[in-house]
Amino acid sequence: MITLAIGNKAYSSWSLRPWILLSECGIPFSEDFIPLDTPEFKTRVAAYGAGKMVPILKHGDIVVWESLAIIDYLAELFPDRGIWPSDPAARAFARAISAEMHAGFGALRRACPMNIRKAFARKDRGADVQADVARIEHLWGEARRRFGADGRFLFGAFSAADAMYAPVVTRLQTYSVAVNETTRAYMDAVLNTSSFQIWHQAAMAEPFTLKHDEIDEAAVGPFPLPR
Repeated sequence: MITLAIGNKAYSSWSLRPWILLSECGIPFSEDFIPLDTPEFKTRVAAYGAGKMVPILKHGDIVVWESLAIIDYLAELFPDRGIWPSDPAARAFARAISAEMHAGFGALRRACPMNIRKAFARKDRGADVQADVARIEHLWGEARRRFGADGRFLFGAFSAADAMYAPVVTRLQTYSVAVNETTRAYMDAVLNTSSFQIWHQAAMAEPFTLKHDEIDEAAVGPFPLPR
């Protein structure tokens, strides 16, 4: 049995990535919820014997940490689940944009921390954030144009790339970022998955608030799910 250790669903962007992939691919797993910024966090994470943060995946004696490494392990373990696209060109593009997500878009992350409980008014969040959003929209548009015409996700069917960008989708939604029609349709596809709906419902029910992930700005409402 696979066990996935995760943090708070309201805030933990890295936890969302492997969780939504496992869920959307129909891979059975058990969830080990470890609340962030609590006295128990370090002790419970240390018990896995690898990594210092969540998520952590345990499969028998194998322990994997870091979202992208977890995703690659799952792709090897379940080659029939389409975790990466089967077409070589699509797969190469999916890996490249996923790695770019893993390493980049720091301005968006800093200015717009993941918070899938709230919505904030649209505002200018700086040139660096705008540049990150423009790059993301370009990558998503290219994936959809070149490889995703037969479905609603970046490469048609839900894949590792969609899992890697799921928290970006939530950030754009939370902070009411202006996006083009292609981006909006893709965001709605991710937010309307049954897996995200389950994650969001659990996030709304969590009794935890992490002050460092709450921006000093009045919310205009709860996180808006698409109709």
